[in-house]
Amino acid sequence: MNFPLYIAKRYIFSSSKNNAINIINRIASMGIIVGTMALFVVLSVFSGLKVFSLSFTNEIDPDLKLTSTYGKSFVITPEQQAQIKKIDGVASYTKIIEERVLFLFKDKQQVTYLKGVDSLYPVVNDIKKKLFNGQWLKPDSFQVVIGYGLAQNFSMGILDFENPLQVFAPKSGKGAIENPEEAFNKTDVLPVGIYSISEDLDSKYVFADLGLVQELLMYKPNQISGIEFKLKENADEGAIKAQLNSIFKNKITLKNRAQLNESLYKMLNTENIAVYLIFTLVIIVALFNLIGALIMMILEKKGNLKTLFNLGTDITDLRKIFLLQGTLLSVFGGLIGLALGIILVILQQKFELIMITPTLAYPVVFTIENVLIVMTTIISLGFVASLIASSRVSKKLLD
Repeated sequence: MNFPLYIAKRYIFSSSKNNAINIINRIASMGIIVGTMALFVVLSVFSGLKVFSLSFTNEIDPDLKLTSTYGKSFVITPEQQAQIKKIDGVASYTKIIEERVLFLFKDKQQVTYLKGVDSLYPVVNDIKKKLFNGQWLKPDSFQVVIGYGLAQNFSMGILDFENPLQVFAPKSGKGAIENPEEAFNKTDVLPVGIYSISEDLDSKYVFADLGLVQELLMYKPNQISGIEFKLKENADEGAIKAQLNSIFKNKITLKNRAQLNESLYKMLNTENIAVYLIFTLVIIVALFNLIGALIMMILEKKGNLKTLFNLGTDITDLRKIFLLQGTLLSVFGGLIGLALGIILVILQQKFELIMITPTLAYPVVFTIENVLIVMTTIISLGFVASLIASSRVSKKLLD
């Protein structure tokens, strides 16, 4: 039998004759339990907020996006398209053109992105689910789908045949502009749908037919600015990227969803780390109670320790008793706190106890990663606190 572990377990489950020590032990245990529960709940909340925040961009961003490294556009050949279709792991792909243009409606104007898409765009991106009003555009038409933010800015509805939305795109070329009217290609389009995703994205894109945008920008029929991919579940992204680079002879830039929203991911991860560190500091403060409780226990058991020492027990083994006692208290307290935290998270998911708005519950996500982070943190800090307290056991103290 492990002698220090046996004594440590006896000390954990037995009450002290000194009532003050029992109170300190309860306070230390409660500090560990509450600290663990709070850390897990907060990490789960931030995981939920991360998923909630990214859900907006996920509606409009593809799994993988291909653009040219050496210019705004490139020409895709039928052979290259045939090779793309043979790539294992690609569920579907869509050709796009993105260009900043000027939009005019009555006496109002705004510069934003015109995004030309083909008929497969709704297959790659679930944009139709975000239509606030109207319908998705038809291929080979002058129809467009605008964002809710742009519709508000222009005070514009859909199917307004008397007041078309005007699009001005700069003509490509060199030299000074002599006649401003000849510097732009112009066309009238008809809004047939309004999408609503988030405040930022609702004013970013106006969707139009790919052919219409190619004509407006004076592109060739096979000239595009990018390709967006929808990948199959568990597809090997690295292998797909390698094949695409081979097809386009390493003249392309490939970005996945995280890379397309790099600043957003960095912000969310930074916030998560900051909150984790703050609550870890709270746990460290709570573990001072554990150090105090162990030191009080050492002083109370001084007579017993002296007897064990005289019987031949090493100082190292005596220290192990309190090291194991503190570590076990941290483990038990962490497990109880974690169980309470999991219950709170599940209750929030099932019954929406806390609401952000009358219709939106506070998002929480249960992940094994958060469980491991919390338990690793509690056990590690508990071990360090126990190590500090157990170092008080020395030959000088027993003498």
